[in-house]
Amino acid sequence: MGFLDWAVIAAYVLVMVWIGWWAKRRVKNAADFYVAGGKIPWWMSGISHHMSGYSAAVFVGYAALAYTVGFAVYIWWAISITIACLVGALVFAPRWPRLREKLGVVSPLEYLATRFNVPTQQVLAWSGVGLKIFDVAAKWSASAILLYVFAGISIPWGILLVGGVTMFYVTIGGIWADVLTDLGQFVIQFLAAIVMLVVVCARLDGASTPFTMWSQLPPEHSLPFNAHLTMWFFLAYIVISMLSYNGGTWNLAMRLMSNRDGHEAKRSMLLSAVLYLVWPLVLFVPMWAAPILYPGLSDPEQSYAVMSMDLLPAGLVGLVLAGMFAHTMAMTGSDANAISSVVVRDIMPRFRRGKEILPPRQELVWARLTTFLFIALSMGIAFSSDSFGGVLGLLISWFGALVGPIAVPMLLGMLPMFRKSGPTAALMSWAAGLIVFAVNRYLLSGLAETMGDAWDAYEVATPVLVSIVLFVVIGLIKPENTPERDALVESLGSDDAVESSQRA
Repeated sequence: MGFLDWAVIAAYVLVMVWIGWWAKRRVKNAADFYVAGGKIPWWMSGISHHMSGYSAAVFVGYAALAYTVGFAVYIWWAISITIACLVGALVFAPRWPRLREKLGVVSPLEYLATRFNVPTQQVLAWSGVGLKIFDVAAKWSASAILLYVFAGISIPWGILLVGGVTMFYVTIGGIWADVLTDLGQFVIQFLAAIVMLVVVCARLDGASTPFTMWSQLPPEHSLPFNAHLTMWFFLAYIVISMLSYNGGTWNLAMRLMSNRDGHEAKRSMLLSAVLYLVWPLVLFVPMWAAPILYPGLSDPEQSYAVMSMDLLPAGLVGLVLAGMFAHTMAMTGSDANAISSVVVRDIMPRFRRGKEILPPRQELVWARLTTFLFIALSMGIAFSSDSFGGVLGLLISWFGALVGPIAVPMLLGMLPMFRKSGPTAALMSWAAGLIVFAVNRYLLSGLAETMGDAWDAYEVATPVLVSIVLFVVIGLIKPENTPERDALVESLGSDDAVESSQRA
């Protein structure tokens, strides 16, 4: 990297720091820190929801998949999320801001104490916090790999650099800093991706490259399903994406809670769906073309970085790298904000004598402290990511398989058709999902070789499917709905219901 590249990176870091400092002035209490008091516009929330689903792992782990299996990575990842967002816009998204308005919650798990009970809320809170540490650690590792390829910075120092900048701006600015940096990062990444697309097309067949390059690639690279990214794996990830992108991943729930009302949240989710449908195509074309330009790479995870270093002029390399970091900082910063809300609003009050929420001034202090500590701990996990199967191992096997059991009670618990499912259904479905994951991971791993490509779909799908089935069946066998729980679920059906309950 040359001087201009470093100048671009330095300018980007300074802008992130300035945004964090500016956002600090808008944060007066924990509600501002976590959900901006419901004042974020739908279009900004939609862009932020979209950006929070990316990280540098897209340019490392998913770039490796694009290099080795081709078009199937778009079907598996982008299309599954698009479907999830479209369904969520109609079913789940509008309910999140209504929860904030009706119950005054600023954490995605606060309502579970009313919908189920406190033990259920605590179990999901503790397990979700533990899971998210691994997910965020994968993002730090991916960023560090990129820094190593681009600039020769060691993996540990790369983790410290990217994590340190994120730690600063999100700790002081909260969700306003997250959303504003998401918006700026969207612009940066837009420019970087367009530049890379144009340069790659110019090196190959010009504007027709996205259509003609497939004839120069292995035939299976143009298939919608290839290698372990089978149709069954795709279907499994639709279910997982449905849970994750509609609030099972807590930072995305908080984006929706930050909207003014259900109508705004619906528009926000529809915008995110359109972006997931269109924008990944721009990102993936250079990744798909990489085997043509650089055949036989020993480490496909470095393909996008190698391509950037080789093809782009000075200054633009820094812009591309800034765009990659932008994704990681967007996702990890918002994750830290969400985890902090769960710790401060859901976990800490249980240890107070009166079980009450912290006083406003103390709550804001603890909000910032827990955000700092979560980022620090996830960075520590990132230093040993190889112990968990590397970046893709953390992202797909661990997070993909475990997010479902935690998200099932959260999301299905908001819907009227599952009103009979109470605390017993929630806890047993959660426990069964984790047990199935552990059995797959440590007792049945020998089947991976026998099952071949089908193993990945089986390993990821079975925990969440078991959780869903048990949540529904136990609710039917042992209904635990009460008038209070039924009233809460019914009130989430429309904005009018929320307004009328407030007037009452």
